[in-house]
Amino acid sequence: MTLIDAPLVLLALPAVIACTYLVLATLLSARLQAPRPYFQTLRFDVVVPAHNEAAGIERTVASLSKLSWPQSRFRVLVVADNCDDATAELAHRAGATVIERHDKSRRGKGYALDHAFRYSLHSGWADAVVIVDADTVVSTNLLEAFAARIEHGAKAVQAHYGVLNPTVSWRTRLITIALASFHTVRSRARERLHLSCGIRGNGWCVTHDLLKSVPYCAFSITEDIEYGVTLGLAGYRVHYADEAHVDGEMVSGDSVARKQRQRWEYGRFHLLQSRAMPLLFAAFRRRSMICLDLALDLLVLPLSYVALNIALLVVCASLISVWHHAALAWLWLSLACMVSLTLYVLRGWQLSGLSAISLVDLAYAPVFVIWKVLVMISGRGSRHEWARTKRENM
Repeated sequence: MTLIDAPLVLLALPAVIACTYLVLATLLSARLQAPRPYFQTLRFDVVVPAHNEAAGIERTVASLSKLSWPQSRFRVLVVADNCDDATAELAHRAGATVIERHDKSRRGKGYALDHAFRYSLHSGWADAVVIVDADTVVSTNLLEAFAARIEHGAKAVQAHYGVLNPTVSWRTRLITIALASFHTVRSRARERLHLSCGIRGNGWCVTHDLLKSVPYCAFSITEDIEYGVTLGLAGYRVHYADEAHVDGEMVSGDSVARKQRQRWEYGRFHLLQSRAMPLLFAAFRRRSMICLDLALDLLVLPLSYVALNIALLVVCASLISVWHHAALAWLWLSLACMVSLTLYVLRGWQLSGLSAISLVDLAYAPVFVIWKVLVMISGRGSRHEWARTKRENM
């Protein structure tokens, strides 16, 4: 290796690891065969954590009331957490059981979930708990999909997490493609390989038995990924229910999206710093493919950073190859990474259900990448407090 190669190696290594991981996921992203439940005997507590969600809580409870599962075998529990609006009253009026929580010192979705899990376990009525966000509409087969897998031995299950308002703006269309890539493409591949698809924060299920075995203790801003990692370290995988979905409201305005993105990105980077190495150690010590895959999932940065990494590699390899033709090999490698990433994104678009016209929105991708980098550089917002995301139509 020459001095010229050294910086190119540093640029190429993360790009090659990420693109290899993503292209393998793309190749394994064919539709999965869904199991069918033999019985309808399982009982579910469907938990809706809500902080000042008066504008949309009735719609979510109404959606859950239409689940194709015996009415006597599920109940909707709304955790009105530190609310100072009419969330509790409206949820009760819509037919939910309301649990009000007031604790100004312990704020956040993780604490609301912990409170709900303790309530469900103490009552001893349900067999499993389902988590649905307060801005969500669910498919009617949600509990059927969870029950089918629990009957086959699953302890934790994640449904597909999609976008409720994909056509509002170019931003929501890009998010729809990104989530289809991240949630559907990766999750199908991981399920096919009997790995853990992880927890995505909305539309997931865990049995009471597992909650007793691995108590919930995730209180960061990325509490969903954190608990999924905890389950992996304990030897449990999260199964993927491809045929059921929950669709959440995504923001399109710049100011609201900026605050939301800051919270997500800071939370994810903190989790990368604190959990990647323990996962890698566990993977090699126990020869656990589940832990190795969860580590790789954390190490593969968000798509915009991977794209920026590849772009820098292309530019550097192109400039250096003008004087040193040996650097052309690095240029070809960077172009291969670009093709791999493109295939991954196009597969996400294909699975997103958006029309071909939405491909034009990919032209905004460089703008989106620059915007994300600037948001992270200038971010000074709260990284831990649970603040309700303002939505344009609520």
